[in-house]
Amino acid sequence: MSDINNNCKNIKIRLETASVLVNNAIEAINQNKIKKGNLIWLELTGCSGNIISLLDGSDPSFKKLATKMVNFIYDNSLMAAEGELAMDKLFGAIGSDFILAVEGAISTKDNGLYNVIGRWRGQPVTALDAIKALGEKASYVIAVGTCASSGGMSAARPNPAACVPVHSLLNRKVIRLPGCPCHPDWFLGTLGYILQFGEPALDGDNRPLMFYSTLIHNICPRRPFFNQGIFASQLGEETCMFRLGCRGPVTRVDCPIRQWNNHVNWPIGNNTPCIGCAMFGFPDKMEPFVSYDITR
Repeated sequence: MSDINNNCKNIKIRLETASVLVNNAIEAINQNKIKKGNLIWLELTGCSGNIISLLDGSDPSFKKLATKMVNFIYDNSLMAAEGELAMDKLFGAIGSDFILAVEGAISTKDNGLYNVIGRWRGQPVTALDAIKALGEKASYVIAVGTCASSGGMSAARPNPAACVPVHSLLNRKVIRLPGCPCHPDWFLGTLGYILQFGEPALDGDNRPLMFYSTLIHNICPRRPFFNQGIFASQLGEETCMFRLGCRGPVTRVDCPIRQWNNHVNWPIGNNTPCIGCAMFGFPDKMEPFVSYDITR
């Protein structure tokens, strides 16, 4: 029990990591110690859930990102320009110093024809075209969310558009922030670190250790029930949901402490099992999301 308490204490200290990094980056920019970053955000083959999640961030907030941290060069959901003007903004960044954030996997079937993100100089621009043109030119590439990090829902069986994650198409390191969607803090904290110090400490799968170093199972508030062998047999029981298929024991991320919607709640706190959305192999390797032990 003391180990769980110590883990929770350490993670609670790290809860403020994203806010501190963002605020320090903004202060350094205001003092002309560092420059604002140039940010391109590509929404590729996915649901755009990560940009929506980012807009819902509270502390740090999207407003701080867009007005004080970076020059937001391109995002098709948020920018005023459209059509050829938007594509001019996108491809005009080549040759400059920019950070590339990518959400969604990349459709590769038929040369990427199944995800066209715009038209430029009279020709369709596919997700595949965009990642090839920009991915090797960026100072840093951040795969935001599970689809960009490992294929995710977009690459789930039977994967008719032959979707692949970002890193599989680039000959360079890609910082990966899995989660369906990515928590705003994970992206903003990583970006704040990059602006001040460069590449953060990463694990073997290129995930930032400051957010992805701890198993959910080890800091779950229901862990004492697991240790005592007290398991829920149906949804709604406020005990350990391991036997209902909870993927907390194999998922590395800090959801139990960070939580969502301004740190209000998270799946297990709402009596649903963790489905492992921040793990590579989601969703195929994490199914079924809920299972029942009929022998009980």
